[in-house]
Amino acid sequence: MELDVAEWPGVNTLGVSMNRVDFAPGGTNPPHVHPRATEVGIVLRGELLVGIIGTLDTGNRYYSKVVHAGETFVIPRGLMHFQFNVGKTEATMVVSFNSQNPGIVFVPLTLFGSNPPIPTPVLVKALRVDTGVVELLKSKFTGGY
Repeated sequence: MELDVAEWPGVNTLGVSMNRVDFAPGGTNPPHVHPRATEVGIVLRGELLVGIIGTLDTGNRYYSKVVHAGETFVIPRGLMHFQFNVGKTEATMVVSFNSQNPGIVFVPLTLFGSNPPIPTPVLVKALRVDTGVVELLKSKFTGGY
């Protein structure tokens, strides 16, 4: 359940929102960015691999840690990150944001499911893959998540 200004108008102008995410074993919150907020989270049950990718000036360094029930994590505003359930049972996290409208940019959906689509030749050059690979990926993301 996401509680930002769209679903919870009472937080408008308060600079806060929150979200609860339940993960099946092997479930993931795919790579994404919150352009307008820092995220602070707590794992309520299970264990999640929390990964953050730094910026170009840090060499796109990848940082990760398995976060267990009762432990917290912080994702700085604007950094790409993900969560992945590495346990054998369900996992749950609750996250808070320092914005009533943190925004979310899912990387795969943004690249391969935009409307109108990013031209295939742009993605072929950017990703250094064949046209067939780009077309296959676009076909997987046309309906969103």
